[in-house]
Amino acid sequence: MRYEVVIGLEVHAQLTTRTKMFCGCPTSFGAAPNTQTCPVCQGMPGTLPVLNRRAVEYGTRTALAFECRINPGCRFARKHYYYPDMPKNFQISQYEEPLAEDGALDVDLLGGETRRIGIQRLHLEEDVGKLVHEGTLETAQASLVDYNRAGVPLMETVSRPEIRSPEEAAAYLRAFRAVLVYLGVNDGNMEEGSLRCDANISLKPAGARELGTKVEIKNLNSFRNVQRALEFEVKRQTDALARGERIVQETRLWDADGGSTRSMRSKEYAHDYRYFPEPDLVPLKLERAWVEEIRAALPELPRARRQRFVSELGLPPYDAGVLTQSRALAEYYESAVREFPQPKLVSNWVMSELLRELPADDERAIAEAPITPSRLAGLLRLIDDGTISGKIAKTVFEKMLATREEASAIVRREGLTQVADAAALEALVEAAIAGNPRAVDDFRKGKTAAAKALVGQVMKASGGKANPAMVSKLVEEKLTKS
Repeated sequence: MRYEVVIGLEVHAQLTTRTKMFCGCPTSFGAAPNTQTCPVCQGMPGTLPVLNRRAVEYGTRTALAFECRINPGCRFARKHYYYPDMPKNFQISQYEEPLAEDGALDVDLLGGETRRIGIQRLHLEEDVGKLVHEGTLETAQASLVDYNRAGVPLMETVSRPEIRSPEEAAAYLRAFRAVLVYLGVNDGNMEEGSLRCDANISLKPAGARELGTKVEIKNLNSFRNVQRALEFEVKRQTDALARGERIVQETRLWDADGGSTRSMRSKEYAHDYRYFPEPDLVPLKLERAWVEEIRAALPELPRARRQRFVSELGLPPYDAGVLTQSRALAEYYESAVREFPQPKLVSNWVMSELLRELPADDERAIAEAPITPSRLAGLLRLIDDGTISGKIAKTVFEKMLATREEASAIVRREGLTQVADAAALEALVEAAIAGNPRAVDDFRKGKTAAAKALVGQVMKASGGKANPAMVSKLVEEKLTKS
């Protein structure tokens, strides 16, 4: 029997606010354990939460970017369950009255196809703490609790079960992350846990309307792991159904090292959490004027920017896709193009040289790049006006990375100006021809590649400073006349 894959993703994003959801504790990553806590986020008796306005703004900004309907009123609820990293034994979240619903995300797939994936809901909640095991989860003799993360503003976005393959799930998550980073509401760092994903997957007979039994997969901390875990689960469930086994609704943990999922616990239902309205927080009503103010301030989103790079700047779709991976990279590229208006040449240098040194998705690294867009444009102008060759430019680029100097200063100091003096180049060409009689003979026999070999000899003799176009012309003239 043939089965269809049905996938939905739940993405949890820590919001980039300076303080926590319901108290004034800082949210910075990497502080010493339990140094960013207070009685409120530790759940001490008698403390009261105070809602972070910025977190509501960031949630609203994201919901608008995903074309969600902003609910005029929403309410927080208590989600009850026991776990050592949750000091109150309940999590303040949203359940029946979320911030926003009914949105969508357009995902560009390989081959040029675009899929529009529905977003069911977006709600706000507080994050929980972190367990640190002394050893592995299976062998640890003790587990320590760090409450620094407890109370950090968290935004959960639930897609509709409309994703049809593991590859599509990874593409959805990449597109989702790019939007959050462009909006400035999340740093996109999956390794540090500020962006986390749980996947729900089921299989149903091809053409059937009723969905199969849903399995949830946790511990997915990269695009690759999302795809690998879902691929494993598709095979596991397909093989089980082929054997006549029944799929059990459960939560499974992804083991990246072993490349497999394993059963963690039976899947909970909403009633298991005993939700009820949070009595210490009043219902939240968003003013329409405030929502429209946030809508008007939305930046150009990655997909729109990618399309503009193709239509207005004439870039190939591949280049446009690379250059819009992060907002910082797209802005770096556009700043360089404004100063040196040759879009494709700038694209080549950003992709081949800059991104060899800096990760494309690291917003901070790109924003703080030692070679600024202005300096890159200055280097490209030196190539364009013939001051230096492309080969020398790569050497200058390396020196610019190390020193943060302008290209012109490095070229001047180190005498790297391109040799364009006809007499000097003619002497080098004659020496190359005299020293390579076999190449000359090959050229006379019709082997045009021999001329390129002689050009290479001249370039080597000049230390890469010779003007390659002039050298090629002189070599061809000398060989034709000889």
